[in-house]
Amino acid sequence: MIVDAHHHLWDPALRDYPWMTPAVAPIVRRFGADDLEAALPPQVAYTVLVQATSTLEESQMLLRIAADTQRIAGVVGWIDLRSDVPAQIALLRSGAGGDKLVGVRHQVHDENDPNWLMRDDVLAGLAAVGDAGLAYDLLVRTRETAAAAQAAQRLSNVRFVLDHGAKPPIAHGTVEPWRAGIARLASLPNVSCKLSGLVTEAPWESWSQEQILPYGKILLDLFGARRLLFGSDWPVCLLAASYDRVLGLAQYICERLLPPERDAVFSSNAVRVYHLREH
Repeated sequence: MIVDAHHHLWDPALRDYPWMTPAVAPIVRRFGADDLEAALPPQVAYTVLVQATSTLEESQMLLRIAADTQRIAGVVGWIDLRSDVPAQIALLRSGAGGDKLVGVRHQVHDENDPNWLMRDDVLAGLAAVGDAGLAYDLLVRTRETAAAAQAAQRLSNVRFVLDHGAKPPIAHGTVEPWRAGIARLASLPNVSCKLSGLVTEAPWESWSQEQILPYGKILLDLFGARRLLFGSDWPVCLLAASYDRVLGLAQYICERLLPPERDAVFSSNAVRVYHLREH
């Protein structure tokens, strides 16, 4: 059994997605639960659906979809961390599918301030997310990893999940300072990391498993099999690879792990980190 810890659904006809530029034209269309069912291989039993724009309305829509889709075990939604966090979480939990809210995320890498996560009001919001029993997904690049590590260290009771390995510079063929930034995050026991989003950080048309393997091994070495979670990043991954190719890449990166360790990366870590068992 595989749990996909990171995918999206959206409909650009219903709301604005600022990151949907002409550069990503192939995925600027509706992706719904029917598309998800068609894309998932049979061994993927459950998934975690993740927000893609900064509105409560989108999060409510995702929760409604999850309520009617058995394979979606959890939703990582969006709230304004600088506003009344408990009230926003209560609102999301009160609607259809509200019991499947398992985490919160914000596009931190789009903020002008690289230290946005260390603002007093943001830290208070993050603490409230933890108090509500939710995980917090860190969508950051290298520029924001220092502030992310400081926030995670200060809020040791909050479960943080680093999305896409902080987007390594695969296309440039470099490692530093990306590696140093995630090493600091990996040193904190309350931070896990998703083995996701790597194909779209490589050259879309020409990437190879061997090209991406060194970055995947760095993530595996730093976080270990107990704190790494497989995620497809579908349908964003379609810019560079099919779902099956993304899954095959993750399995290639983890092929030297023992069976219990592979089970952790591809299933049980997501269940534990996002408290999916109840769903």
